Amino acid sequence: MAVAVRLLTRRFPRIGYTSLKEQMIRAAESIPFNIAEGCGASTQKEFGRFLDISIKSASELESELELAKDSRIVADEEWDNLSTEVTGTRRMLCALRRKVLGTPDDRAE
Repeated sequence: MAVAVRLLTRRFPRIGYTSLKEQMIRAAESIPFNIAEGCGASTQKEFGRFLDISIKSASELESELELAKDSRIVADEEWDNLSTEVTGTRRMLCALRRKVLGTPDDRAE
């Protein structure tokens, strides 16, 4: 997904979307980076914290994709594919976080 976002943002107009492009890349890359960093955590609680950051980054990316679509710099079909992938990833992360922490999570997925 992070690679797909990088490829997508390369096609953004050169003027006017630099901030959105950078934020999308940062959010997309934050997801796997925080999972990897969390795998090295010394406790389940600490790993859960890194998963929580990944979940938040997925939510941020979903919002940024919506903005890009509404700005007409991302085609509907491309947005649909990436949005579906981000949503699925966030759901999997929420399930993993619940399992790691051994507690229910009241947040909407």
